[in-house]
Amino acid sequence: MITESEGIVLRQTKISGGRRMISIFTRQYGKISAGTNITERSKGKQALALRPFTHGSYEFFKRGDYFNINGADTLHSYYRIGEDVDKYMNASYVLELVDKATAEGQPAPGVFNLTLDLLKELEMRQGRYLTLVAAFTVKLMKQLGVFPNLESCAACGKPISGFAQEGIIFSIPQGGILCPAHAGNDSLQYKIDFGIIDILNYFNSNPLESLRKVALDDDKAEKIRKMMTEYARYHLDIGELKSESFMMV
Repeated sequence: MITESEGIVLRQTKISGGRRMISIFTRQYGKISAGTNITERSKGKQALALRPFTHGSYEFFKRGDYFNINGADTLHSYYRIGEDVDKYMNASYVLELVDKATAEGQPAPGVFNLTLDLLKELEMRQGRYLTLVAAFTVKLMKQLGVFPNLESCAACGKPISGFAQEGIIFSIPQGGILCPAHAGNDSLQYKIDFGIIDILNYFNSNPLESLRKVALDDDKAEKIRKMMTEYARYHLDIGELKSESFMMV
């Protein structure tokens, strides 16, 4: 069967016979692995459409769970991301996170649109990229149905309005905040304040484009990113991210 779909290239791997396997996050089929004979030396836009960060339109030959890319056209290459090392590292982290957090062959249009928004905003942004990436990790948890409880204690249900400013704990295993009475010494706990909760709620409720004039200090943005990545690792079983080592402030 011949079929088409938009997609975002996550990564590519060379295999025998001059072929390549392309991991593509598609709108129609979700994340798939597709073989192709299109090479880097191919003329025209087809080869460009197979590079990471590219948003393209792809023609597939599909048989069961097998996909082969017959043709490709670039819709947007996001080439400016590759011209800036910091942008490249941040974008690589995002694509690896999406790759690990999404299931093969399961459409996730909300995550697809969110990833496109991230690439668009990251390409345009000048500095403080961690603010955008931290917001993405928060919004990704909402899209995947594992957003933490930020309204009340995950253990006893006490409303956050009754918490002391210095007594808020974000517990990864418990899936949200804990009041002082239920905070322990677990290594997967983060001490936070109402300011962090306000930021998490703002990220969750607003589109990425609303952050164009928002810039957290890098330490705070990195704390949120790291906290939410640990959260994803625990609740989505994503394992280690190779690109995370480049994200340290």
